[in-house]
Amino acid sequence: MLNIVLVEPEIPHNTGNIARTCSCTDVKLHLIKPLGFSLDEKQLKRAGLDYWDKLDLEIHEDIKSFFEKYGEDNIFLVETGEYKKYTDVDYTNHESIFLLFGQETKGLPKELLEKHRDKCIKIPMASNIRSLNLSNSVAIVTYEVLRQLNFNNLE
Repeated sequence: MLNIVLVEPEIPHNTGNIARTCSCTDVKLHLIKPLGFSLDEKQLKRAGLDYWDKLDLEIHEDIKSFFEKYGEDNIFLVETGEYKKYTDVDYTNHESIFLLFGQETKGLPKELLEKHRDKCIKIPMASNIRSLNLSNSVAIVTYEVLRQLNFNNLE
C-alpha cells in the first residue's frame, strides 16, 4: 500500500492538488500537523474538486505520533540534495511504502534527514533551481512507485 505523507504542509492548493492525485491513484494521504491552513479553506476544497469523499485521509498531531503508529522501516524521504534518485529505488520489495514530503518553504527537518540518510531520495533537476512545486513532486514520485508496482490495478 502506497502512502503520501505531508509533513506540516503550508499551502492549501498544493495539498488540494495532492489530495486529488491521491484520490485518482487510490493512495492514502497523511497530513502531519501543524498545518499552514484550515481543512475547511475554500482554496483547499477547490483544488481537490469533488474528490474529497473518495480520499483516504489520516491526520496526525505531529511527526512523533505518526512514527509511533507506522514505524520508520518503510519510509522514503523526498528532498533536494545529494541523495539517490527516486528512480534508483526498488519499491517492489516493500509491503507498504510511505513517501514523506516536507514544507514548501523549508523541506523536511534536518534531523529527520540525517537520521534516515539511506532512505532519502531526490528528483533530479537543474542545479541552480531550489525545488519543484510540492504537488508536482508528489505526482512524479507517486507514479514511479505505481509504475514499479504495475499500477496496482489502476485502469
